[in-house]
Formats: sequence, structure tokens, C-alpha cells
Amino acid sequence: QLQLVESGGGLVQPGGSLRLSCQVSGSTSESAAVGWFRQAPGKEREGVSCISSSGGSTNYRDSVKGRFTISRDNALNTVYLQMNDLKPEDTAVYYCTGEVAYWSEFACHINEGYTYWGQGTQVTVSS
Repeated sequence: QLQLVESGGGLVQPGGSLRLSCQVSGSTSESAAVGWFRQAPGKEREGVSCISSSGGSTNYRDSVKGRFTISRDNALNTVYLQMNDLKPEDTAVYYCTGEVAYWSEFACHINEGYTYWGQGTQVTVSS
């Protein structure tokens, strides 16, 4: 069992920055790989980034590479998504996800493999 709570969403102008936080709790939280997904209006949910429980493996979808950075601080039970140079197409509800599996310590997957979800936080990029 994992519990995930997102925060940090809001309204930002194109080119601006925002940092999302995901508070992870539960008995196996330190063993969980964590991913960020997003769903824009009228579009399918898509994986954005992920990080292994060790922090040693990260992945990003091509459209955010060089702009977004995922990190985690297990002492604080928190995963962060630093988003820079935001674009209108980044507008979406962002979800924090988690999974404890055989691959969780040293690997993660952007688009699959997660069974625990947060409630989501809205990110709107608009002038």
C-alpha cells in the first residue's frame, strides 16, 4: 500500500517554471519507483517522467527532455518534478504514481507499471 499526494500545480506563463512535489507514504514507500503522468483536455494520459526507488535511474518522454528534471529525497519521502521552460502544451492534470516491483529499485517505466495514484494537480501554462 502506497499513498501519494501531489502539490505545486498552478498557473504559469509560457517559459516559466514550476516544481511539483509528491509526498509518498506507506510501509513500502522507500522501495517504490515513482512516475509522473499527465492528462490534457481531450487527450490520453501520458507518462512524463519516472525515477527508481534508489534514484539511480530516471526517464523522460522526449517532449520534456532538457526541460524537466525528476529527483527524490527519501529522507523527506518526497519526489519532485522541476519543470522549466513550460509550454502551453504542458497544460494538464499531473498525477504522481508509484509501484513496488522487482524492477523498482534500479529501473522505472514512463508509461506503465504503476498501480498507486495520487489525486492529481492542475498545471496550466498560459499567457
